[in-house]
Parts: sequence; structure tokens; C-alpha cells
Amino acid sequence: MILVTGASGFLGRHLVRFLSAEGLQVHALYHNHPPADELKRLPGVSWMYCDLLDIFDVEEAMQGISEIYHCAAIVSYDPGQRDRMLHFNPESTANIVNQAIIQGIRKMVYVSSIAAIGRSGIEDKELTEEEEWGESNYNSAYGISKYLAETEVWRGIGEGLNAVIINPGILLGVCEDRDPPAQLLKLAGSGFPFYTGGITCWADAGDVVSVMFRLMNSDVESERFIIGCGNYSYREIIAAMALAMHKKPAHRQAGPFLAGIAWRWSRLKGSLTGKAPLITRETARNAVQVTLYNTEKFKKYFPDFTYKPVKQSVEDMISS
Repeated sequence: MILVTGASGFLGRHLVRFLSAEGLQVHALYHNHPPADELKRLPGVSWMYCDLLDIFDVEEAMQGISEIYHCAAIVSYDPGQRDRMLHFNPESTANIVNQAIIQGIRKMVYVSSIAAIGRSGIEDKELTEEEEWGESNYNSAYGISKYLAETEVWRGIGEGLNAVIINPGILLGVCEDRDPPAQLLKLAGSGFPFYTGGITCWADAGDVVSVMFRLMNSDVESERFIIGCGNYSYREIIAAMALAMHKKPAHRQAGPFLAGIAWRWSRLKGSLTGKAPLITRETARNAVQVTLYNTEKFKKYFPDFTYKPVKQSVEDMISS
């Protein structure tokens, strides 16, 4: 039996559908967001409410489990979620790791993030899996929480757990309104006139699922992989989204100063409307940073694997 945590989340839904289509038996966990009827009807999938901070819930959920895909995490750049995120992401992972060791599960694939790769601030340097973590203003609260969660997985590996870690780029793919990629779609379709020069790594959710499945069913263990189709600017991605929606792309460049104004305005607007701001201080800061990632390591292990072109990922998002 396969366990999927965060199964009703963005990546989790893609993974559960994939595993069901493969004819596998899946025990899918959710917490804040119950699965939609379509997900409940998937063959071979059983659903369970589970609080991953409750060790008794975790113990019950993992009975009879042989493989774990740990996708659950709080993903937020809202400063109001900082403390909750810094607690939940590492602590929930520690609970999963501890129970996996106790039960002697066959293998675990942990979904981290490129945000957990240490950032040096050197713009022309491609970061690899070997980059050492260090305290830096370039690290987000989310990145810190995922780095701390990774340390729990490495601890488990040191105690005999068979596990691999993946660090996907910013995820693209068919999404719902509450999913992180939907925020980019809203921004692209809002007519917001400014673009930034920031560059980062991007990954298609379907590709990430395929990577996870390959790693689970391979001899690879105790490794970490940066996963993504390449390094692209926010301008390129958001412009592609705008064009696919027949909207005018952003046409005025915003440096750090204008980005600062944008997040402050977005925060003020959010406080007046009661809606979450589209732009926060951390997202604005990330959007002007150039951070390059090297994805060659996974290709060396699986040379036949090819990533979906980023333009295709964007078109799939719009047409869904």
C-alpha cells in the first residue's frame, strides 16, 4: 500500500491520479481540504483525514504502508503564516520519518523545494544539490521550513531509512483557485503593467510526478535532485500566461523600488478587501532575484527522461 500525504493539495492531486491510473492501491491523506468527489471516485484510492502533527494519527495512517510520497506542506509567503509554517513543515516530516523507521517501510520520496537550496546571491552561479545552506536574506520563511524538514529526512536516512529528496522548481500545471500557480494566473490576467527581471527554475507538476514515480521504483537512495525544465524569468512565464489568455502582457520593468511599492500596495488592498494579497514582500523580493539552478544530476541518473516545454505547461493551465 502506498501512502500519499498532502493528497488533496496541488501536487498531491496530480500524484494520486497518476498512481490510480497505474492500478496501484493508495492511502491518501488530507487535512484542511477534503477531496473533491472526482478524487473520491478514483479506483484504488482510499481517503483519510489526518493531522500530521498528531503522532497517533500518523501511526494509524501508516498501518500496512510500504511506500511513502510525502507531499504535505504549508506553502505560503504571507508573513502571517511564518510561525505556523516553520512549525508544521519540519515537525510533520519528523513524525512521518519516525513512523517510517519504526514500521520499516520500503522507501520514501520527500518533496522539498528549490527554496531549500542555499542561495548565495551570486547571479551568474548555477546552484546544485551540493550547495551548502547558510543564513541569508535571500532565504524565505518557506525555504527555511523546507530546509529544516529536509534535515529530518537526512536524519532518518542516517538511521536506516531508504529515502530520496526532490527539490522541484516553481510548479506549473492544471490548478484550482487555491493552488499557488493560480496566483500567477491571476496576476497575468489582472492587467498589472509591471514585470521584473527575476529568474528562477520552473517545473511542470506532471513531470514532478513522473520523477517521483521513477525514483520510488529505482535503486536510487540517499540522494537529492533539483527538478525543473529550466531557468526562466518571471516576465517570460507571466507574459506566456497573459498571451494564452488573450491579455496584454506586462510592459514596464519594475526594479526593487517599484517592487517594494507593489507589495505594499497589494498588502493595503488586501487589508481593505479581506482578500489575500497577490504580492507579498517575499514574493516581490524573489521576483527581482536572479537565481539559477542546475538540473543535470537527475538527467545523469535517468538520461531518457525529457521535461515538458514550459510553454506547453502554461497552455495546459489555461486550456484546462
